[in-house]
Amino acid sequence: MASPFTERELDEIKAQFDQFDADKNGHITASEIGAVMKALGEDVPGYKIRDMIREVDIDENGTVEFDEFTVMLEKVRDSKIKFKLADTAEKAKRLVTVGGLSEASAEGTQHSFSEEEKLAFVDWINYQLEEDPDIQKHLPIREDGNGLFEAVHDGLILCKLINCSVTNTVDERAINKGKLNTFTIHENQTLALNSASAIGCNIVNIGPKDIMEGRPHLILGLLWQVIKIGLFAKISLQNCPNLAVLLRDGETLDDLMALSPEEILLRWFNYHLEQAGHPRRVHNFSGDIKDSECYTVLLNQIAPPEANVDMSPMGESDHERRADKMLQQANKIGCRKFVRPKDVVKGNARLNLAFVANLFNTHPALKAPDEGLPDFDLGDYGETREERTFRNWMNSLGVSPFVNNLYQDLKDGLVLLQLMDRVQPGIVNWDKVNKKPFKQMGGNMKRLENCNYAIELAAKMRFSLVGIAGNDIHHGNKTLTLAVVWQLMRAYTLSVLQKLAGSDKPIKDQEIVDWTNATLSGAGKSSSISSFKDPAIATSMPVLDLIDAIKPGAIKYDLVNSGNTEEELLQNAKYAISMSRKIGARVYALPEDLVEVNQKMCLTVFACLMARAKSGK
Repeated sequence: MASPFTERELDEIKAQFDQFDADKNGHITASEIGAVMKALGEDVPGYKIRDMIREVDIDENGTVEFDEFTVMLEKVRDSKIKFKLADTAEKAKRLVTVGGLSEASAEGTQHSFSEEEKLAFVDWINYQLEEDPDIQKHLPIREDGNGLFEAVHDGLILCKLINCSVTNTVDERAINKGKLNTFTIHENQTLALNSASAIGCNIVNIGPKDIMEGRPHLILGLLWQVIKIGLFAKISLQNCPNLAVLLRDGETLDDLMALSPEEILLRWFNYHLEQAGHPRRVHNFSGDIKDSECYTVLLNQIAPPEANVDMSPMGESDHERRADKMLQQANKIGCRKFVRPKDVVKGNARLNLAFVANLFNTHPALKAPDEGLPDFDLGDYGETREERTFRNWMNSLGVSPFVNNLYQDLKDGLVLLQLMDRVQPGIVNWDKVNKKPFKQMGGNMKRLENCNYAIELAAKMRFSLVGIAGNDIHHGNKTLTLAVVWQLMRAYTLSVLQKLAGSDKPIKDQEIVDWTNATLSGAGKSSSISSFKDPAIATSMPVLDLIDAIKPGAIKYDLVNSGNTEEELLQNAKYAISMSRKIGARVYALPEDLVEVNQKMCLTVFACLMARAKSGK
């Protein structure tokens, strides 16, 4: 879709954007948008600004960048400097306001949540879990009222949905089923939240009690993270090797896979528009799709011939009726999910992104050219378990931007600096940090300066940095980047443990080993470990026994295998990891790490269990 603004207007908007970018970081925050709105003659309440950010914040980083700002400005101008998000009556119907949504909320605080998102998530959950026998009592979740928030009360749906997004994250044996009480429900919610964290969800300020009490905006926010992770998981060369056809002249596969999932989806969308000979292109999941024209072309392009998808929606001039007809076409290929006609017309970025991701996952319709795909080894472009664990850990802490590619997204040093500030609060002097956006001229130097500063701080934190320089991070050297990231994760885990232990000295590895053995012995357990590379860890018995020592009766030993085969070892490890999370340990390691006795990840498991015990929860 052509921009609604002339080139001159865009220059003026950019100048306005820069003027109100008070901290000059390339983003507009809620407070800065308030200043923009006042300049436009609108004194807009803060909660409305937050609603608007949610609609146009395409990349989900909590702020608004220039492209998103132009979408926002278009909405304002289209309605003659009135919010077109919804008029007062429509807002009352579709945006629900509630008070006191978290224990941290001040008394009288008002929060709103999107009725559209609630409906979309209800439909998706009903679709994904319709055949699961354990939750039939909850299904189908009703769309009206608090049906969704009541359905997630016991934790079963959350655990199941997490497994839909990332298979086998939650071991079914760890889930409390059948007749539940407040205690067993709390355990399920703890398991669900720690499992969500392990797949990369940011659960800061969300606790089991929030879900049990049905706090709407916290539940919707968590559901969106879980659903999005599942939708994005398939956007990879491993799942779709023919993604390689999206390469542009002069690009490598590394360049393609460095793109965010959102960028890949836009490129996929535009590839099919180009293949159809259509003149338009989409640049976002909001304004550019509101008239359903590009959607109609895309569906016609990707649908199998036997589905009989056609261009008939374009015969309808009214955009909402056209959107309805377009979705009828989507239904022919089983993809009428996430959006309703008004969500399309309003340009709800979050729900339209989900709609497009589901289209890609279901019907990518990418064919290798006659000359074949470039010669490449899929193994070179897959994410290792270690890389995925590190990335999920970062994202669970709420770093910005969301880390999709471990190496690409660390190249400017900003994520590393945020993590260092988490490990050792106050160590980063943010006045010395170069913020986004980075200009084309000199931008790489600014990124490199950040990386150099990160390595300087890493030295102060006594990291092992032999042969590691800022330039290695900036250029995405995998081995050296992983070395820094591992030390950050280790330092973070031990800093949490040190704080809980009330120690003024860093916790050493041997102290964790000694505590583990003392706790096991004190509980009458026969297992023990000599180090974090002890072969006994492969059976998972030291972990299972330690869990049972911390919380007596937690482990159902009749569910534990003898460990005579690789499969039995893996099953024990799955149970041990899920049970660790169930008793409240924020474990990021994977079952395979225990079976293979991955020394680094085993350290984090025992450290997290020690932290859980020290917390007294």
